[in-house]
Amino acid sequence: MPDISGVQVGALAINVTVPDDLRWTDERRGEVFELQTITVRLLPDGHLAAKAYGRPVAGGRGGYVSFRVPDRPELAALVDARATAAAQRWSEHRGLE
Repeated sequence: MPDISGVQVGALAINVTVPDDLRWTDERRGEVFELQTITVRLLPDGHLAAKAYGRPVAGGRGGYVSFRVPDRPELAALVDARATAAAQRWSEHRGLE
């Protein structure tokens, strides 16, 4: 097995689409957002960090504002499943073309 101790992970992230039945709303600066995606990053210690993003419920173009992902078992399971699937795909890479 190759020595990977010198590998520095700077930007290993995935975007997860939140299914309609798991979406939620949150408010920022008086504007209500429907949270539709979660960006999941792999931290250097192996843990995951997650931030949610969405669109203003009233429509229009909202700013790119992050929200905390609520502590809900079904959201944690979604993030875990998608991170595991992404790790599997990375482990099966076929090298540079």
